[in-house]
This record gives sequence, C-alpha cells and structure tokens, in this order.
Amino acid sequence: MTPEDLNIMARTIWGEARGEGLAGKVAVAWVIYNRFKKPGWWSRHKDDVPDDTLAAVCKDPYQFSCWLESDPNRAKLLAVKDTDPAFRDCLLAVAGVLSGNFYDPTNGSNHYHTKGIGPKWAEGQTPVAYVGNHVFYRI
Repeated sequence: MTPEDLNIMARTIWGEARGEGLAGKVAVAWVIYNRFKKPGWWSRHKDDVPDDTLAAVCKDPYQFSCWLESDPNRAKLLAVKDTDPAFRDCLLAVAGVLSGNFYDPTNGSNHYHTKGIGPKWAEGQTPVAYVGNHVFYRI
C-alpha cells in the first residue's frame, strides 16, 4: 500500500466519521478495508475507477459521500492536516486496521449509515453491528 492509499483512507474516515470516537473511526476503516478485500457490486465495474487500491475504493463514485463534488465537507476533507486531533485518530485507525492490531467490530461489514437516516439500500437488510452513531451491514 502506498502513502496515497493511507492518506485517502484516513481522509475518507475523517469525512465520514470525524465526530466519532476512535472505535467509530476504526469501524469505518474496517468497512473500507472489507470492500477492498472482497469487492462486490459496489466496486470494480468496467469503465469505473479501478479498485485495486484502497484509495480507489474510497473514491469510487457514490460510495463514500464525502468524496462527492457536491458534498459541502469535501473542501474540509481535502484541507485537513495531521495537526487535527480527529485526523490523527483516523491515521491511527488506518494503521491499526491494516496492521491487524484492531479487530473488526463491524463483523465483516461493507456498508453503513448513520442512525439518523434510513437509506433505500438498507431496506430489508439486517444490521450486523452498531458502533457509535453508525449501523453496519454485510450486503
């Protein structure tokens, strides 16, 4: 894995879960890593971003809303520095997940959403974990 992979993965976690504690950030890191390890319909489409890197998994169109051009937090995501305590936790989450030092609290999840919303894709799905303010699924 390249430094770019680690940077983009950490920024994705920051964009998706910066308000969570370390456990919530680790959970989002696991979703990213689980998608990388076992691609499905959400990735590796013909003529799409080639998802053979963690960075590509994070930036695959419409998978992590923080990377959408229309997301109001995208500029903040691109500008965050490692002096930001939440971003440092994101870097720690990446290192812990990729080294195997943090277990997967999501039970192998590849999808999640915040507790306050009910996206269409989650209808009829059974959650497999709850961590912080997120609900996790294996789809």
